[in-house]
Parts: sequence; structure tokens; C-alpha cells
Amino acid sequence: MSRVTLLTVPLGCAYKERVEIREDWADKLYRRLRYRVPKISAEHACSPMLAVVNDMSSSLEQMGDEELRERIRRSANELFNRELVPENFASLFAQLREVSARTLQKRHYDVQLVGAAVMLGGNIAEMATGEGKTLTAALAAAAAALVGFPVHVISVNDYLVSRDAEQLEPFFSYLGLSVGTIIEGMDIPARQNAYACDICYCSNKELVFDYLKDRITLQGSPAPIALQLEKIYGSDNRASRLILRGLHFAIVDEADSVLIDEARVPCIISRTVEAEGQAEYTEQAIRLARSLLAEDYLVNRNTGQVRLTDLGRYRLVSIGEEMGGLWQRVQWREESVIQALTALHVYVRDEHYLVEDDKVLIVDEFTGRTMADRSWENGLHQMVEAKESVTITGEREAIAKISYQDFFRRYLHLAGMTGTAADVKDELQTIYRLDVQRVPTNRPLQRQYLPDRFFLTQNEKWLAVTARVKALNANGRPILVGTRSVADSESLSGHFSDAGIAHELLNARQNKDEADVIALAGQAFRVTVATNMAGRGTDIELAKTA
Repeated sequence: MSRVTLLTVPLGCAYKERVEIREDWADKLYRRLRYRVPKISAEHACSPMLAVVNDMSSSLEQMGDEELRERIRRSANELFNRELVPENFASLFAQLREVSARTLQKRHYDVQLVGAAVMLGGNIAEMATGEGKTLTAALAAAAAALVGFPVHVISVNDYLVSRDAEQLEPFFSYLGLSVGTIIEGMDIPARQNAYACDICYCSNKELVFDYLKDRITLQGSPAPIALQLEKIYGSDNRASRLILRGLHFAIVDEADSVLIDEARVPCIISRTVEAEGQAEYTEQAIRLARSLLAEDYLVNRNTGQVRLTDLGRYRLVSIGEEMGGLWQRVQWREESVIQALTALHVYVRDEHYLVEDDKVLIVDEFTGRTMADRSWENGLHQMVEAKESVTITGEREAIAKISYQDFFRRYLHLAGMTGTAADVKDELQTIYRLDVQRVPTNRPLQRQYLPDRFFLTQNEKWLAVTARVKALNANGRPILVGTRSVADSESLSGHFSDAGIAHELLNARQNKDEADVIALAGQAFRVTVATNMAGRGTDIELAKTA
């Protein structure tokens, strides 16, 4: 394996996380050079481990439950403070595979053992869709938890969190490991209990916001000594109010999406600040922006930037003098109008946001889902509300803020899995010091990649998609069509309806039953149109067709 770590259990620490170490230029150069040196494949590196595991299989099958549990306890104790190379945890993996066979009726394939070894070593396992990443991660999570690490298994939505924890509970229960789940709407005591378990399944969103709440409680300083003194002398005793136990061991599902695609998205806990006259000024800014002529401003739709031309600035001077008040201040006037123009010409309804129940709901560009608790900063959200003539809310002031990139780098031990990591392997190494290890498929792939097709207009593309879907659907072939936005999904749905194609539509407007809709997408004659991330991770059972 390309990366070897030491599994050191942080005993007695009040709130453990990694302190970022700043590198000099020589350190960064060495890491880049080291990463470009050809590495031995994960499959080759794990071959001695696989030989040991398979040699032990027959004897383990004959072993009673109590003896097997005792063997597992001894193997876990031996792994304590040892290097995480495959030969050191071969025995433990063999025993855990036998437990999986007994409790789940699923015996890990050799490639799944390789994937678990990659993750236990602190790397990203690139495994193709359908290769059983959930069962693979359970093996690595159980091994780490048995040694003594609190483990977070991180998925992209609540459905996967609940499904995975429920399916794997018999496996963990046999091992004497407690399993918790974190889903939206849980109160603080329930969250504390879940995080106190040996293994906790949670979504990246819920986890990061719980961490931010702890940062507020700790007032930015998780010093163990201070927390211990508070506990002893009964002063504030912040430790009793903490939600998490720290950031010890994490396995991130869809690692490329969470760690790279969403890396710079800020997670913010904020409070509403009611500014006197804000709603009136916001509505004035939108009216003023709408009154400008095309030559008064320039919009770059690729970057989302808006700027005023000299003619636009000149026109605003006379308008500002007429309106009086704050509008006579050049900087305030121009910044407000630019924000209003951004709301009008950059942010598109049904693509960047939805309007429901007198509210503007932001649509997550990565998941296609609405984010009811999220708002744009610096008055932009209020500008969009004024544009859509809904109730203008108070502006939000951040009291705690962190990006996924900064958050995940704080774990003592970080690993992950995904089906598509090759394109971002350089970023994963540079940002997180994570190597990507490709895990072969259990059987040869039969997937076919057809050539790309290009069209001059959006309408031509949708007509071609409609014709192709209709032809395939006539033979009973199930079809799942992914789109980038709510607007695109509804436009394509309209084309399908006009062509008489029965279908299911799944986007931010209809997301309550997304897992059930996606799960049925493989049935004969089924056509499903969904935004890009809807139902991600859901098992799709394929029907047999001609």
C-alpha cells in the first residue's frame, strides 16, 4: 500500500482533532514528487493478506460463536498501536468476514477485502458502482472500532444513513459494537447518544453543523486541560454540552463529491439581524436595477460576476441624487445595485432556487435538493426575495463557519470510497494527503460507453433524448435520465409527456419519496427523470428484459 499509518487510540482526550501543520516549500515539493512515483497496486499489495484470509476460512467456519468472538478480541488487541499494513490485520479481516457471513449472509469477496484494507490504511478506495462499498466500509469501520477508535461513517443523505446502519446492525451487534445514526430533526441528547456509540452513521451536512455547534460551545478552544478543570470544579462544564467526542476516524462515502466538489461550500450557523428599513432599501435596489438599460451593466454568466459600465455609474449618480439618503453614497449605491443585478440576471428560478410558501429555497447544485436552512450572504438572499415579491427576511450574520475542506482535514484518520476518484486524485493528495487506490471489480465489467453526441440547441438535445428513450422503452428497457437542474428535469418531462412516454419525475419539488422512486427505476418499461444526485446510493434492482 502507498500509505502506512499507525493506529494510535487517543485515550483520555476531551475533544480530539488534528491540528493543521503548515508545510514549507520543500515538504510540498516532496509530497508532489512522491505522489507521482509509480506505486504498487492495491490488489498486489494485499495478495499476502488475501492468502492468509482465505487459508483461515475453512477453520473459522467450524468455530463456535464464543470462540470466534474471543479470537476477534485477541486480534483487535494485537492490532493496537501497530502499523496499518495488510499483513497486520489479515487475521482480524478473516474473522470479520466469517461474522458477516453468519449475520448478514454476505461473505466479503476478495476485492472487498482489498477495498477495506485501502480505507483502513487511510486512503480512498475507488470501487465501481455495484461492487458493495457499503459492506466493504463496514469491515474497515468494525476493525477500527474494535481497536478503540470512535468511527464516523459519512454518507450523503439521511436515507443512506438509516439504511446502512439498519442493514449492518446484526453484524456490529455480534461484535459487541454499538451503532448510532444521526438524521435531520434529532434533538441534542439523541445526537450525543448516537455519537457516543462505537460507530456512528451520519450525513456530511448533519455532522459538520454539529461540529460547528461544539465550536460555539468551546468558544473556539477545545483545550483538554480547561475542559477537565471545568468538569472537576463544576464551573461551566462545557464538556457535558458537547455533541461530538472529537474527530477520530472517518470513512467518507462519495468521497470525490464531498471532499472535492463541495469542498469550498461554507457551512454556516447564523442568526438573523433585523436592520431598520432593510426591506424598503432592498425593494428600492431591485426597482432601480430593473430601470437600468442594457448598456449600463455587463453580466458574465460563466463567472456569475456583474459590473457597472461608466454609463451605468453616471446614470446612477443622477438617480441617487433624486432618491436621497443612503443612495447618495457612491460605494453603498453601486454595491447594492450590483447585488440587485446579480439577483435579477445571474440567479435563475427553478435552477438556483425555488419559491414555495412565500419563501425562497436554495437548490443545492450538487444534490438537486432544497436547503431550507441556507441563505445567500451579503444581502443577496433578500434581493432574490424582493425580485420574487415574497416576504423579505432579515439578513443573516454568521456566528460559526467552516468549509468541508477545512473540516475533514481535522480528522486524525481520514479515508473514503467512491466510484469516480481518478479525475480528482491530484486534489485529494494535495488537499487531504489521501492516495487513491483503484480496486478491481469482482467480475469483468460489461458496461458499454457510447460516444458523445452534440447539438446546437437545448431543444434539439431534448428531442433527441426523447426519441432515444421512446425507442428503448418500447422494448421494455428501464431508463434513468439524469439532469443538472430542476428546470431541465421539468423541461424534459414536458417533452416526454408530449411524446406519450409514461414516466416518474424526481427533483427538489418531489423529493419526499426519492429512495422508493429510484429503487423502482430498474423495473421493465420504467422511465425516470431525476436531478443529478437524487436517490444517490439507492440500490436499483434490474428487471430482466428481452
